[in-house]
Amino acid sequence: MIQFCHVTKEYDGRYQALADVSFFIDKAEFIFLTGKSGAGKTTLLKHIYMEEAPSSGQVFVCGYDSRYIKRRDIPYLRRKLGIVFQDFRFLSDRDVFENIAFAMRVTGARQRQIKRKVFEVLALVGLSHKSSFFPQQLSGGEQQRVCIARAIVNDPWVLLADEPTGNLDAAVSAEVLALLQQINCWGTTVIMATHDLHLIEHYHYRHLNLDRGMVLADGDAWRKPKLYN
Repeated sequence: MIQFCHVTKEYDGRYQALADVSFFIDKAEFIFLTGKSGAGKTTLLKHIYMEEAPSSGQVFVCGYDSRYIKRRDIPYLRRKLGIVFQDFRFLSDRDVFENIAFAMRVTGARQRQIKRKVFEVLALVGLSHKSSFFPQQLSGGEQQRVCIARAIVNDPWVLLADEPTGNLDAAVSAEVLALLQQINCWGTTVIMATHDLHLIEHYHYRHLNLDRGMVLADGDAWRKPKLYN
């Protein structure tokens, strides 16, 4: 489903954000992408949704190849992905319902389908009663759950979560992680970037550990990569 083959990303011809990174992620895996701030986690995620392209090497995501994908095809790739950004990226002039609905409107979904699906994901994250609230009226944990609802409203194949617990207390962080586990149980591949090793130390999921752009450890290193042509 996702494969990095000797991916290096350089900026200004000097700074290496990723250095010869190779790994394969299969369908329905749950991956912790770990490493300190600045290790390259966000850059790696950007390569998955193809906001960034490798300086060398190649990335395969849901049938798309970074070497050949055309700019006009990137939105179609992203429809297979759900993305939880660090900075939320809410539309501040729209309420919770409309922030989530917007992700469906851009795909051309019908209003009846939008209403049904938005309330379905709001119920999942426990925020049906706050559909008419504006983002700034919510707590940090509630805002993060809205972000997750928006990310899964189009039933993505892969959910990318970039530091989803970074600004939350321990109890709320555990709730968010439990929600990501539930989504993974439906068959969605989940990749969660985090620097909080204490939060995830008791979870026996695969770890990809980054340091200065290099994968230092892969908790599932026995897996043979599936090569695409």
